[in-house]
Amino acid sequence: MSEMITCINPPDLGTPPGYSQIVEVKAGRIIFIAGQTALDRDGNVIGRNDFAAQAEQVFRNLTIALEASRCTPANLVKLTVFLTDMDNLGPYREARNRFFASVTPPAAPAVTLVEVSKLYGPDFLIEIEAIAAA
Repeated sequence: MSEMITCINPPDLGTPPGYSQIVEVKAGRIIFIAGQTALDRDGNVIGRNDFAAQAEQVFRNLTIALEASRCTPANLVKLTVFLTDMDNLGPYREARNRFFASVTPPAAPAVTLVEVSKLYGPDFLIEIEAIAAA
C-alpha cells in the first residue's frame, strides 16, 4: 500500500493529530464511498442520542464498504466528516483512532471535518463520506 499512497506533512503546515495534510495517490482504482450514517443493515438507527455508539456504527459501515471494494482502512485517502455538534470532536477522534489503528501502520488520510445544523435524518449525529485508492 505504501507505494500507492504517500502521506505528506510539510513542516510549515505542522503535523496534524490523526490525519495528513496531503495524500499523494498512484493507484489503479479510486473508490468513492457515499456518506455513512449510524444505520444497520435493516435500516435501524444505532445509538439514538448516543454519539459514541453512532460513531462506532459509522466506522463499522465504512469497514463493510471498504471490504466490499476489496480494501481496508489503509486504502482511505480522504474523509469528509459531518458532525451536528462540534462538542463531539473528542469521541469522534477516539472512534477514528480505533478504526485506523486496525491496520499497520495506522492510516492517516486527509480529513475535512465540519459542523452542520442537521443531517438527512433527525436522529443522525455523524456522517462520513470517503475516498479510497487501490
